[in-house]
Amino acid sequence: MNAPSGPSGRAAKSPSAGERAAFKRFLREELQSAARYQALARMERDPARAATFKEMAAGEMRHAAHWARVLGVPEAGLRPRRLGPGTALLLLLARLLGPARIVPLLLRIETTGVRAYSATPAGAPLVAEEREHELALRHMAVAKPHSAVPHLEGGFLRGEGGTLRAAVLGINDGLVSNFSLVMGVAGGTGEPRFILIAGIVGLLAGAFSMAAGEYISMRSQRDVYEHLIERERVEIEQWPDEEQEELALIYQRKGLTHAEADLVAARLMADRTVALETMAKEELGLDPHDLGSPWGAAVSSMIAFVVGAVVPLLPFLAGREGAAAVWVSAGLSAGALSAVGGGLAWVSGVNALWGSTRMVLVGGAAAAVTYGVGYAVGALVGG
Repeated sequence: MNAPSGPSGRAAKSPSAGERAAFKRFLREELQSAARYQALARMERDPARAATFKEMAAGEMRHAAHWARVLGVPEAGLRPRRLGPGTALLLLLARLLGPARIVPLLLRIETTGVRAYSATPAGAPLVAEEREHELALRHMAVAKPHSAVPHLEGGFLRGEGGTLRAAVLGINDGLVSNFSLVMGVAGGTGEPRFILIAGIVGLLAGAFSMAAGEYISMRSQRDVYEHLIERERVEIEQWPDEEQEELALIYQRKGLTHAEADLVAARLMADRTVALETMAKEELGLDPHDLGSPWGAAVSSMIAFVVGAVVPLLPFLAGREGAAAVWVSAGLSAGALSAVGGGLAWVSGVNALWGSTRMVLVGGAAAAVTYGVGYAVGALVGG
């Protein structure tokens, strides 16, 4: 096979064996990426996001055609590659959790591709479109918050580093789970020692589990945010003109004239630190100084869980026995659930009475079910 000619008419240098191996890998990855985005487009219910995935799939096929030309192989037979184990697992997660949940993973894949193509002259023509894919995924990654707790004006529930959110969840989980556990054991045995032991074990297990879960959740979230901000920093360093133009467009959408937006963007880009903070806030919706504290969330959730979980145990810790202890435990737990539910409803702008009632009904139903199950099991085991 004759080597392809370069722009000057001279024969282009043939890629080395190592380069050909890398280009073949790029070709396989592009075909697999096309299949992945096609599958995500079929799963995605939001029409705009589905259209974005379809466009990205088409772009990956264009990139595959590029690598086919570089390698000198026919383009006509190129098809999205059959999914491998890694991609199949990724799509399984997307099906179970929704495509939006795996966007951070897709973003990491695209970022790796941008870096790989930037490092080889043969990949240079693809960098611009790969960056467009990366930008589209970044917008998806920060488009919808995943917290189940409302983010109120002023960040009241969010708190410093997310610790207040974790505390609210912790005290609620501690109350409901240990109240249910205590009632379940009480239904199966009249021994206060067994109830107390089970309650303390449940308190400790739940507190450590809650702390570990909050730490992992906040750490993963912070990793994604730090990755997005670092990528923004690299783009400001490597493509300052494009980033300045993007910043100007943001301010034009806010109502500034073209000249005013250009002036503001130029002033901000003169200081790269200010530019990074501005782009992080305006484009990503992130504050680089408040990305959430994994340790703060873990500690606050653990302490809050203990506070909530100890309430059903108070009469047993005080030495009460029999049905009186069970009724006191239920009363204290119902009162605590009412206070937590009402408080959450109040700060969320919802009717406090309804929030209080709802929390008591839900917690009481859970405790009643576990009491009944415990009673049945106790009768069965006791003969």
